[in-house]
Amino acid sequence: MSASPSRAARLAALRDEIARIETAGRPAGGIVLPFGIAEVDARLAGGGIASAALHEAAAAGPSPADDAAATLFLAALAARAARARAGGQVLWAQTRRDLFAPGLAQAGLAPERLLHAECRNDDEVLAVLEEGARHGSLAAIVGEAGRVLMPAARRLQLAAEEGGTTVLLLRRWKKLDADPLAPPSAAVTRWRLAAAPSSPPPYGIDPLEGMGRARWRVELVRQRGGPPCEWLLEAPDAEARLALAPRSGDRPDQAGRAHRIAA
Repeated sequence: MSASPSRAARLAALRDEIARIETAGRPAGGIVLPFGIAEVDARLAGGGIASAALHEAAAAGPSPADDAAATLFLAALAARAARARAGGQVLWAQTRRDLFAPGLAQAGLAPERLLHAECRNDDEVLAVLEEGARHGSLAAIVGEAGRVLMPAARRLQLAAEEGGTTVLLLRRWKKLDADPLAPPSAAVTRWRLAAAPSSPPPYGIDPLEGMGRARWRVELVRQRGGPPCEWLLEAPDAEARLALAPRSGDRPDQAGRAHRIAA
């Protein structure tokens, strides 16, 4: 027995919605936001992260150093999205007052591009993200939340597609034994960040007189249309540019040091 017209229409609508979710972030003519690092962009489906999509990141552990790495990583992505759009603005929604404006500026997210929304709880953060994404006037939206159920993540993904907005979700640690990225999600990409030893200062510079550029272990836990990956990246500069950390043998100062020691 064939399906009734009304049932067939409902099934077709459901298939369309599933297709929209499954193809989000794939290089099917959609706009992507590249990192500007050949070794990274080559491993990303489409050569960058999808602009109109939901992306998640979390600290590898509950330490302040890992938390700062995840926060600044999303700040740099938001800044790159804002720079790609004339007059682009970024909305940051959170429940606690711990954003450090000078630190965000050093990652490329200038104060004049940033709007801040202080929310009472995670549900309110997610509501702000969804409403802002659907509006379509913002270049990127960043939200901080611990508990995000799959239906809420799906709504954020669909809102990002509808408004053409980059939605970045920082998944906070709530319990020491509960990985924020363990539950399933509709996010197109999911990232885990950990602080790593900073780059050594140039040869001849006393380490106590200045520190090298901060480094992070960046793990792409999941991406639609591509495999998981991992890199050692240097933290963004004031232009929101991240960099691939050079191997010790690739550094001119390290090569020079080895030559002088050998001599």
